Amino acid sequence: MNALFARIVVLASGAAILVVETLATRLVAPYVGLTLESTSAVIGVALAGIAAGASLGGRWADVLPPRRVAAGALAVGGLGVLAVRPLVRVLGPALGPGPLAAIVLVAASTLVSVTALAMVTPAVTRARIDQVAGSGAVIGGLSAAGTVGSLAGVFLTGFVLVSLLPVAMILLVTAAACLGLALLVALVPRRRAVAAVAAVATALAVAVVAVPGRCDVDTVYYCASVRADPADPDVRVLVLDDLDHSAVDLGDPAHLRFAYAQRFADAIDSTFAPGTRVDAVHVGGGGFTMPRWLAATRPGSASTVLEVDAGVVELGRRELGVAAIPGVDVRIGDARNLLRALPDGSADVVVGDAFGARSVPWHLATSEFVADVHRVLREDGVYVLNVIDRDPWGLLAAEVATVAHRFPYVALMARPEQLAPGGGGNAVIVASDLPLDVAALAERAALRGEGASVLDTAAALRFAGDAAVLSDDWAPVDQLIS
Repeated sequence: MNALFARIVVLASGAAILVVETLATRLVAPYVGLTLESTSAVIGVALAGIAAGASLGGRWADVLPPRRVAAGALAVGGLGVLAVRPLVRVLGPALGPGPLAAIVLVAASTLVSVTALAMVTPAVTRARIDQVAGSGAVIGGLSAAGTVGSLAGVFLTGFVLVSLLPVAMILLVTAAACLGLALLVALVPRRRAVAAVAAVATALAVAVVAVPGRCDVDTVYYCASVRADPADPDVRVLVLDDLDHSAVDLGDPAHLRFAYAQRFADAIDSTFAPGTRVDAVHVGGGGFTMPRWLAATRPGSASTVLEVDAGVVELGRRELGVAAIPGVDVRIGDARNLLRALPDGSADVVVGDAFGARSVPWHLATSEFVADVHRVLREDGVYVLNVIDRDPWGLLAAEVATVAHRFPYVALMARPEQLAPGGGGNAVIVASDLPLDVAALAERAALRGEGASVLDTAAALRFAGDAAVLSDDWAPVDQLIS
């Protein structure tokens, strides 16, 4: 095996490993969530596979022809890449969410492919070393090639491929590259082996496309879908990964289906006179429920929507009528960076409704981010923040403490049974520099059937207790919600 070809093979196998690892986070998110634990599971399983593959590849290359080991590893790796998506879609619903489920699902779907592809480098290295002299250069050169391939795989996937191609196509191309290299490395492959691999590859390629999943579309960040509500034909629900994110009534834009959106509306209506236009900034677009509601109930309102995922916006325009909402300015990018660019005192309302799985993205939960929200709001403005948590409410308590660190007046909106032992769900924090009309909030909540669901500043601070203020240096949001 000549030096150039050896480096190409090692580079390609390293790239394939990182393609699988990068896509695995996206593939498992609809079933176990997109959390720090699920991301850690992907990294941990990949490292375990790389370690196992390096050990197995070296040992087998000492007792079998190294080229045969490399060719076999590439073939198994290519077939494993094809199996990743079908396995996730079959096993995911059975395993459900949670940290342990994340590890099991990632391992079951990716460990074989990663381990096999990691065997390629030691096998190719053994094939290139025919004497001790100069072996260091061979080992170093091939190790460098593998690392370059890994870098290419992660950057190419994260920055280019995911935005250009569906996940299924990326997996098919990666698997085809591995299987093609397996033929080249084998030199004179056995016909029966080739036929068997081709048959299995064909079956798995069909499974990649045919096994149903939960997505209407794979966006850059989410497995996204829109489903009709069986109870109301006008209502559409936006599902991101495994979470019902937004509900939109196409027949009545003033109708708010989810309780958290109704609490948002209560906070806005108790702060500003009925029908008065407002300038709103929405951290997270989702189904554009609140911009739609503002346009319908407060004509002339302006909504600046900060949404990280252009695919979610496009899905909303295609299926949720987002393009027809007046007064909406959509800005694509990370909300923290986009918020930083907004002028001081330019908003009456900031709506916080961005989620990574069930938790607020950590950098949108810190005191530093809340300070920027405070800067953008006018003196009489109001910040409303949606938080998902459950007993013992570690994340919600920390968020109340964090918001209260920047705003003198806070209120917490959640039904009593939610805050009882064993409870959970969506809660809304309301904050302002001016006193909140807690009585009006409570009255509106009671009319909706959520009596005794509003805690004033003193009660909210008692709820927060000694919870630490989240900061850019310390914001373990996933662990607090877990």
